[in-house]
Amino acid sequence: MPMYAHATDRPRLRRRASALALALGVCFLAACQGPASKAPPPRSEPAAEEPSTRSPPGATSTDGQDASRLEQVMVTGSRVRAQEAARMAPMVASPAPPSPLSAPIVNRENYSEIAPNGIHRVAEQPVSTFSIDVDTGAYSNLRRMLHAGQRPPSDAVRIEELINYFRYDYPRPRAGEAPFAFATELAPSPFHRGRLLLQVSLQTEAMDTRDLPPANLVFLIDTSGSMQDADKLPLLKRGFALLVNQLRPQDSVAIVAYAGSAGLVLPPTKGSQRGEILAALERLEAGGSTNGGAGIDLAYAVARQARIPDGINRVILASDGDFNVGTVDHTALETLIADQRQSGVALSVLGFGTGNYNEQTAERLADIGNGNYAYIDSLLEARKVLVAQMGGTLHTLASDVKIQLEFNPAVVAEYRLLGYENRLLAREDFDNDRVDAGEIGAGHSVTALYELALVGSGGEANAPLRYAAPASAGTQRSDEIALLRLRYKRPGTEASQLIEQPIARASLREQASPELGFAAAVAGYGELLRGGEHAGEMNWDRVEQLAVAGRGKDRDGLRGEFLQLVGLARSVSGADISAR
Repeated sequence: MPMYAHATDRPRLRRRASALALALGVCFLAACQGPASKAPPPRSEPAAEEPSTRSPPGATSTDGQDASRLEQVMVTGSRVRAQEAARMAPMVASPAPPSPLSAPIVNRENYSEIAPNGIHRVAEQPVSTFSIDVDTGAYSNLRRMLHAGQRPPSDAVRIEELINYFRYDYPRPRAGEAPFAFATELAPSPFHRGRLLLQVSLQTEAMDTRDLPPANLVFLIDTSGSMQDADKLPLLKRGFALLVNQLRPQDSVAIVAYAGSAGLVLPPTKGSQRGEILAALERLEAGGSTNGGAGIDLAYAVARQARIPDGINRVILASDGDFNVGTVDHTALETLIADQRQSGVALSVLGFGTGNYNEQTAERLADIGNGNYAYIDSLLEARKVLVAQMGGTLHTLASDVKIQLEFNPAVVAEYRLLGYENRLLAREDFDNDRVDAGEIGAGHSVTALYELALVGSGGEANAPLRYAAPASAGTQRSDEIALLRLRYKRPGTEASQLIEQPIARASLREQASPELGFAAAVAGYGELLRGGEHAGEMNWDRVEQLAVAGRGKDRDGLRGEFLQLVGLARSVSGADISAR
């Protein structure tokens, strides 16, 4: 081989040298990128299609034209090096698209708007009228949220339902008199110095389950797809099973289930056939949409056919309230219930679940249906409502119960009713027997609290009007705070009965009783969860002090549990952080 290449071979050698230099340069660049990822072995069959995420309604898709626009965006800086590395290592697997299961959960819970009661001057508005309320759903619903570390929305806090969740040591009715006893207490207010707290209480006599009238019950159960969670249909079935075990031979139960359509799962069946009833409950499964209107129609029809004269005739609706097909308009549903209650069949509502819970519908339907509303967050709560308080849940002792207070302008300057915002009535509604109001069952107690400022006490929140007419001297009664009026109907009657009793100024106590103190603690808990606009001097420490002092024997442990909820509420409201 010659020592030097011929002149004609020099261009060929230069081309080979250039190719060798380019190859060395590529190797050098690859080495600078670090060790390459090991490429996955070739597949012998087509790869499975990755799941695609669905865009929310109204979202603009990034496919097609939008995607081509994104490819034209020029990026500089560190991202360029990453993109170059990706091009030089085509075998590196790209991250899988996010799973649809990782999408954030949207909270669709629905509550009626609450406008807290204001302070009224007696000289301008001396009369306060409202319907009683024995519902307790707000308390257990707030408990569920606090246990989850969530601060409840203010519209979920109904103070009267928090107070009435507990039993109180109130006077019992006497035989042969009204179906309930009533009492009042007047003491200094823990909310504001210079003001008083007036408690109005009603108490019915508890009844043993064996003494209740025969019961015709229809379980109206939501089996739509939204009820499949563990705290919905599975909890519902276990809760109803507790009630079934309390039934007597003279009782009967039918089961109506509804999803996209409604169907009769179990015709009216004697309480002695518990096995058949429990088996029908156990067969229920969740799936489909929610046609609550059709279910209500069918349940009332079944209840009317099996109606027991002078007995308990009641539909018990159990749902998350998420009606989405059929009759879904609130007004239409209310009209449907109002028409059906004329048959003498009452409607109670048990709420279940979280995330899509429609409390507005659940509570309102129970009110219209002459029934009661409870929220079931645990099997213990199901036992409280359906077993321990079975008489109050099922057996009505007085209906359309209304309370009216006329305050004496010569003694009381201002008043404010704590809670009952969605139970307020016009003054003229009190004497109108056609106006619907609340029911009270066996063993139920009702508590209402007013905060008062007496004339000249210094506790007034409003300045008097310049041109307001002074109280007439001929009508002044300086020894009376107010006149209490009660109206109620006995079941099955159309005409109401009236009770009147003046509240003496001399009844003012130096210190509140433990029962009033505990009720004030629960009211303060509610006011603070609402934001504290009307809490005044009440704070979490004061709530805890009053609750501890009023705990009493606490046989069912509910007052002790309340103290735990106070601690949770303090934490989620940020009071622990602000106190540091």
